[in-house]
Amino acid sequence: MWIDTAPAPVRPPLERGEPADVCVVGAGITGLTAALVLARAGLTVTVLEAQAVGSGVTGHTTAKVTSLHGRVYAELRGKFGKGGARKYAAAQNAGLDQIVAWTQELGIDCALRRRAAYTYAESPEHLGDLEKEAGAARDAGLDVSVVHDTPLPYPVAGAIRLDDQAEFQPRAYLLGLAQAIEDAGGVIHERTMATGVSEEHVVHTDRGFDVEVEHVVVATLMPFLDRGGFFARLSTARSYALALRARGVVPDGMFISVDTPTRSVRAHPAPGGRGELLIVGGEGHTTGEDGDTTPERYRRLAAFAAERFGATEVTHRWSAHDLIPADGLPVVGRLQAVGGRLWTAAGFRKWGMTNGTVAGLILADLVRGEDNPYASFFDPWRFTPLRSAVGVAEGGIKTARHFLGDRLRSPDGTSLADLGTGEGKLLRLDGDLVAAYRDEGGTVHAVSPVCTHLGCIVRFNAAERSWDCPCHGSRYDVDGAVLQGPTTRPLAPKAVDTTPAG
Repeated sequence: MWIDTAPAPVRPPLERGEPADVCVVGAGITGLTAALVLARAGLTVTVLEAQAVGSGVTGHTTAKVTSLHGRVYAELRGKFGKGGARKYAAAQNAGLDQIVAWTQELGIDCALRRRAAYTYAESPEHLGDLEKEAGAARDAGLDVSVVHDTPLPYPVAGAIRLDDQAEFQPRAYLLGLAQAIEDAGGVIHERTMATGVSEEHVVHTDRGFDVEVEHVVVATLMPFLDRGGFFARLSTARSYALALRARGVVPDGMFISVDTPTRSVRAHPAPGGRGELLIVGGEGHTTGEDGDTTPERYRRLAAFAAERFGATEVTHRWSAHDLIPADGLPVVGRLQAVGGRLWTAAGFRKWGMTNGTVAGLILADLVRGEDNPYASFFDPWRFTPLRSAVGVAEGGIKTARHFLGDRLRSPDGTSLADLGTGEGKLLRLDGDLVAAYRDEGGTVHAVSPVCTHLGCIVRFNAAERSWDCPCHGSRYDVDGAVLQGPTTRPLAPKAVDTTPAG
């Protein structure tokens, strides 16, 4: 919805080699935040975006701008103490304040509205968890309250409320930042994928041209450079959202449940001033797993919207891609443990609007050699073995299970006759494993099933019509083109015989 309702000018791809002080890879909320600060500081900035401004992860969010992040504060207090939870909350507040300030200063028409945020429970069994989270949030400096009535049109057992938060149109906001970057002398190239960075800080691209720089900011969700091994410390998850024509009660606020399955709810002005749209989200799962059930996830969200709000007319649907850090904290800072001028940010644990903004501010300060109050807290090379051990171990076990086990799995079929219209399957054809998809016109699209990142076997996501890697979250379209990193290389095409038997 955000991409559809915020048309943008087309910015040209990189068409020649060019030098810059800083190359920012990725035109999402982190990259553009950093780029704007750096361009305004007088540095020459080049932004490279593989697709279009705001069309990636930031354009596929529910766009809640809030410091209330589900049940994160009880977790962080347990791992990092009250001081750690307080530092995290202060960082989120800084991100929220920056978004509001730039929206006002730059006059960005992004439908920003101040709203209360709620973390709620329908089941009384979760009230103890809510009380614990509310106490941890208060210890962290947030002025939360526990309430038993909310603006939702159905009863809840209780909720945590935090006032004066915000919601907005994220792509419209990013387009405003992009214009401000260009006004400050920065350059943005769309449809230009960075494919590597040499030791001399030369950024190589799929356009055949290079950008020679002093600093590189990698803002691509999962860092596309493997030098820091971030893929081993960050797990990937997908979730889903629908926008529907609102009927009846429009909730005044932003809501997320602690019940299972999770439900996220907010409203947004409909295009043309035609009332409000209801946005419902949830149905999260690990990337590359449960691909056959993804269409059902959209159906469950639609059933929830119809039952609870009487909203049945779906206008848009989309899915989000998120990274979950092993120790619970985003990683923001040097991409390599020692030296270098490569910088990155990742692991926003589904709260990318505030985390992504403060990450961009941190990276801009680090590039300029300035102090930032949150830099050491989010340092990617912090030493947290006990806090990270379970997450890293689980990630390693999952990767090993898929890398080895998926090669031993039986294929979904041994003939193109096993492939129905609109289906994607792993087929064993003439002894070769092929990822094959038959489109609505009957054409078969066949590619290698081996992920070009580290060699895991991809799986078909039926709702998104994509091939997803269950190991580190790389995603490809049915012709093998990269949709999501960390990979930068497409799946190889496979020649298959489509001649009917006989």
